[in-house]
Parts: sequence; C-alpha cells; structure tokens
Amino acid sequence: EGFQLAAFDSPLTQKHETWYASRPDYMQRMIARSERYLHFIVEEVEKRNMPGEIALLPMIESGFNPQALSRSRAAGIWQFMPVTGKHFGLEQNWWADHRKNVTAATYAALDYLQKLHLMFGSWDLALAAYNAGEGTVRRAMEKNRAQGLPTDYANLALSEETRNYVPKLQAMKNLISDPERYGLTIESIPNEPYFTKVSAPQQIDTELAASLAGIPHEEFIALNPEHNRPVITAKAGNNHEILLPVEAADIFLSNLSSYEQPLVTWQTYHAKRGEKVDKIAQKFGISTAEFRSVNSLPGSKALAENRLVLVPAKHTSQDQPSALDKNRIELLNASHHTELNAKQAIRHEVAANETLYAIALRYGVTVKQIMQSNQLKNSR
Repeated sequence: EGFQLAAFDSPLTQKHETWYASRPDYMQRMIARSERYLHFIVEEVEKRNMPGEIALLPMIESGFNPQALSRSRAAGIWQFMPVTGKHFGLEQNWWADHRKNVTAATYAALDYLQKLHLMFGSWDLALAAYNAGEGTVRRAMEKNRAQGLPTDYANLALSEETRNYVPKLQAMKNLISDPERYGLTIESIPNEPYFTKVSAPQQIDTELAASLAGIPHEEFIALNPEHNRPVITAKAGNNHEILLPVEAADIFLSNLSSYEQPLVTWQTYHAKRGEKVDKIAQKFGISTAEFRSVNSLPGSKALAENRLVLVPAKHTSQDQPSALDKNRIELLNASHHTELNAKQAIRHEVAANETLYAIALRYGVTVKQIMQSNQLKNSR
C-alpha cells in the first residue's frame, strides 16, 4: 500500500524480477531481517507522505543487513557514505558509527531523499541522485539539456549501477506486492511495532544489556548495530536510548533496577611505544584473537604510542565474579513474562567454574538475591 512511483516496466525491471524470483532463499532471509525494521520505516515514510516504495529501498541498498559495509565504505541499511553521513548528523567515531543506527539513519535517509526530490522534482531522479550523488545527476541533466535531449531518468547517461537502481526497486515492489505471480512465498510481516526505545545507563556492556532484556546478544546487536565495541558509552552525564523488542523493554528496566554488579567489564588502555598486541592481551588475561576483534586490529603486531584500546576491567575481589565448585544451590526464578517479585524457588545444578554472576544473568535475579536465598556468606 502507499506505492506512488510510476510503473517502470522496462526490460531492466523484468531482468531484476527474474533475478530475485530465482533466489527464494535470499528473498526469505532478507524479508526475515526486514521484520525488525520495516514497520518503523513504513510509518516514517507515511508520516512524510513519501512513496511507499521508499520503505523498500534498504532491500536494494543492503538487503536489510544492518552491518553491511560496501567497498566504497558505505554503511548500514541505508548505505550512507562517510561524508554524507556526517552532513546529516550521523556521527562516526571509534566507539560507534551512527550510519548503522537504525532510527537515526532512517531519519537522515528520508531527509536526504526529500531534499533530492525538491531539488530534481522527480522521485526517479531523486533516487538516482541518492545512488550516484546529486552532482552526477545534475551534470548528466545539463549535458542532455545542452544537446536538446530529454532530462528524465530514462534518458540520462548514467552509470550501469544507477541505470539499474530504479528498475531494481520497481522489481522489488512488484515481487512484494504479488509474490505468487513470481512463484514466491513471502511471510507477512506483523503490522505492529517490533522495537521500542528504552533509556540505558551511560555505560553498559552490550552482552549485559542483552542479558538483562532476556534476548540473545545477536538480537541486541541487530537492533543496535551502531556500536563498534562490546560496551556502550555516552558522553559524561548523558544516558543512551537503546532499541529493544517491545516485549523485552519492561523486563530490561526491571532487571536493571535490581542489578547490583558492575555494568561494565571493560576499561580503556593507552598502549606504550612499540607495545605488542599479544603482550597486551596476555597482560590483561584475554586471548589475542578476542583482543584483536574487540579493538578492530586485524593485522597489527605493535601499536602506535598512546593508541586507545579496550581491555578487561580489573574489579576488586568483591566485584569480581567468582567460580563455584559443582554443587546444588537454590535460586529465585524470575519468569520471563512476569514482574521480578513474582518468584518461584527452583534448583539449579552449578557447573564447574560457573559463577554466581552468570547464574544471576541467566535467571534474571541479582547475585545478592541468590546469596540470601542460599545463606552464602560471599560470592565465591
């Protein structure tokens, strides 16, 4: 619904219809990824009275992969280039790349497309400019105008990629509108919000945030893909807004309010002159592979002086999660769908080296609650 672009049934459109229709597995994966984001994007497009096809544009740009990064360094579901992203307020730094921020990048993309539509007076040309750059489209129009040729999208001398851009979108619209015609089965996406915004502390580990919300870490990152590091950090005095599935928001806030352990298990470290990656990893008790991954250091052996990196934080013995011998302890189980005060005692078999900290995260309770329930004097 809401589709407004004129039909563009060219041989190029038919070519892309055939390409997508012959790849049902690809289509299903893309539709599954889009389920997290599409309701939000459609609502924003409708608020601005833009063509409904615009909501499908991330299918063409990134396949709705929030971690998509092109060879030309375009990033996120809307594939913003670094300079364009900065122009539209999408900050990019060591900690986060907000070109991947689902809501911020959507607002920026729609702002940009509306600006291009005002500039060129046609959605086809606006889309071409989104792909190729406004300067490229303007020069192509000026060249045609000088030769007395039409200046519409179909008649411009543009790159092969840009000439295929609008036909691709038209093909995708056709497949989504009538999948049976192309031999496809596409699951309908619920017409309800998938996520909501929740206020989070100034600093918190992404894995902890996911655990407190009761969702897999992969799901948390899919909704908050802008974070480059395993810890979310904001400027002093500011809190974050994170995205969580609607049903997980209250669970997160309730668990966070009663959580009594450190929210961050990482700290920053400034490398000394010539200090080697493996030595730093060894010093802080982390594998070299994980250290490289956390700090985006694929091939470096030695670091530049004062290079900022993340390393595991050193907590006091009181804060440090401790390993437990294998025994039985009684836990308070917080139901995934009930308030924390509606608890039921259960028994948990503690594995070798399993910590109270890990058990507390698993059951949505605090270490203190487990200790009190089991008359434990300390967390060891």
